[in-house]
Amino acid sequence: MAPQTNESAPARPRKLVALHWLTVLCVLLAAAFILTRDQLDGRAVRQWLLEGHRHFGLIVFLLFFVRVALRVRLGKLPPTHESHWTLRWMAGLTHVALYAIVLLLPLLGWALSNALDKPVHFFGLTLPALVAADEDLADQLQAWHTDAAWILLALVCLHVLGALYHHFVVRDQVLRAMLPARRR
Repeated sequence: MAPQTNESAPARPRKLVALHWLTVLCVLLAAAFILTRDQLDGRAVRQWLLEGHRHFGLIVFLLFFVRVALRVRLGKLPPTHESHWTLRWMAGLTHVALYAIVLLLPLLGWALSNALDKPVHFFGLTLPALVAADEDLADQLQAWHTDAAWILLALVCLHVLGALYHHFVVRDQVLRAMLPARRR
């Protein structure tokens, strides 16, 4: 595995890079809203933060479908590096797990709200209920939603560590390929 530091980064399609970083931003904002909510008093502020959490979660849910559609449209992307098949396999598995959790986490939150008999609103629209009101189901969905959030955190950490490994250890162009293009 020879470093590719002399070559310019084989950039990924701009739309894919933009969707990646928009998803990152929305996940961070959803997490910040719910973590901040847990630290504050005041019903109105807490409700506003919960709605913000829901909105950013639903945006992540929509971005999932946009990303999948774009990936299907783009087909197989050319490799940005040469690596052992086990690293490629682990990276692929991590990406599939990230896509799955980005789909599952908002669905669990939506169902949780419904199980708590709370409608889910998205920019003025009331979304259909996924499940009926049920306290026992709400408890289970809350646990699953929290567990899924921890799994997302673990996967994101693994993803970031992989990118840093490629950048600082392998010294290839994997990280640079996903950075927004610089103006020249």
